[in-house]
Amino acid sequence: MGRKLTRWARNIAAGALIVVLTIFAVRVWESQRGAPLKPWHLVVPRELSRQEIDRADWAGWLAAENNVFRTVAEEVIRELPDGDLVPENRYYDASPVNPARFQTDWNRTFVMEPSGPPTGAVVLLHGLTDSPFSMRHLARLYSDRGFVALAIRLPGHGTVPAGLTDATWEDWMAATRLAVREARRKAPSGALHIVGYSNGGALALKYALDALGDPALPKPDRIVLVSPMIGVTSFARFAGLAALPAHFPAFAKAAWLSVVPEFNPFKYNSFPVAAATQSHRLTQAVQAAVRARARDGVIEGLAPVLTFQSVMDFTVSSSAILSALYAHLPANGSEIVLFDINRSARFGPLLRRGSEYALSRLLPVGPQRFRITVVTNVSPADADVMARVIEPGETAERSEALGLSYPRDVYSLSHVALPFPVQDGLYGVEPDRSDDFGVRLGTLAARGEVGVLLVNLESLMRMSSNPFFPFLARRIGETLRR
Repeated sequence: MGRKLTRWARNIAAGALIVVLTIFAVRVWESQRGAPLKPWHLVVPRELSRQEIDRADWAGWLAAENNVFRTVAEEVIRELPDGDLVPENRYYDASPVNPARFQTDWNRTFVMEPSGPPTGAVVLLHGLTDSPFSMRHLARLYSDRGFVALAIRLPGHGTVPAGLTDATWEDWMAATRLAVREARRKAPSGALHIVGYSNGGALALKYALDALGDPALPKPDRIVLVSPMIGVTSFARFAGLAALPAHFPAFAKAAWLSVVPEFNPFKYNSFPVAAATQSHRLTQAVQAAVRARARDGVIEGLAPVLTFQSVMDFTVSSSAILSALYAHLPANGSEIVLFDINRSARFGPLLRRGSEYALSRLLPVGPQRFRITVVTNVSPADADVMARVIEPGETAERSEALGLSYPRDVYSLSHVALPFPVQDGLYGVEPDRSDDFGVRLGTLAARGEVGVLLVNLESLMRMSSNPFFPFLARRIGETLRR
């Protein structure tokens, strides 16, 4: 009997080894296809560690940031081989999309001051692979209303994609704490808001939860989340396995999930495995913190949360926002705004099965402790939209006309679209011509033969601006008046 069990165990072990080796071989083969790694995939600028950030003041942070950009200029931009001196490369100093050519390099940390004495302060946190650029419209909204608006560049971002191979979510949390300290220093009194987009939403929420148990951390009076990364796909949990072949120098490309030309001046196109791993670790930490604060009752002191989320989101889990966050919130005036698909779009059988029912599956059943607002078509035949509002503790809904409509060729919003008005010079479908960043990604309507473009066609088709941004801005503005 013992010999049989031993043989059985050996067979299982041998089978598992074969599976692992097969996966390893497939990953090696897959990673070696496509473009080679470039200098911006290999040079890792030195950022401050989380311990150094926690000890730093604002001047020290800005000085360290200058050093990071100096490293990129000296070791990437000035050392580019001739083959990379092309207009579509943001790291070519003569490229029309090189950020240094613009009046403001929105890759850097920025502060917008109000015209008069500040009535409050807001910290704005951008998303993964992103930069402070994505926070500029919301920052203006706050500064126009008397707030000091501070958008910090999170470690590893805004420079070269390789920076994300060495950054951790704990580093991003340390930067968040520093930004709040500085915001409170600039506006010692008045309201304190924290706004987070995508990965920045997870950081904003985690900070607010940490502040409930740490009197040294200033507590925000309002939390605003835009496409927040409360939950991600299950793939992110095992993303680290995809990088195993990269431990061998010959297979360094395995450390990257995508290696794509960098034509966007304010966002990385290439994506390292390490970034996916850190996003998963952050969401797990956030969900654990929510559960812990709910279990001990401390969550009752959490500030009201206002969330904007597209029903269809390929990047984050829309359902996790409700199940892992809103289900635990107290009755404190929180609200979630959901942007439905365009039900007047004539895409018919081309839509994935179940897309038209995604909203009904997402909405919780019965009275809730928070307000639910759904932005959806007035009727299936009408591109105009309305807000369907269900107040806390109620099941009946009221309707509100918004005077806005879905563009006829848009079937849904996307994860990346929400913080950008349609007039945004880079991502807008109706860009302001004076807001020029060398390329207008929101107006591209690519048609032609497959295999010709440098990038995945789906990335160009993704809706990159929000036709309902005026409603989003109005909702945030109402919280400032209150």
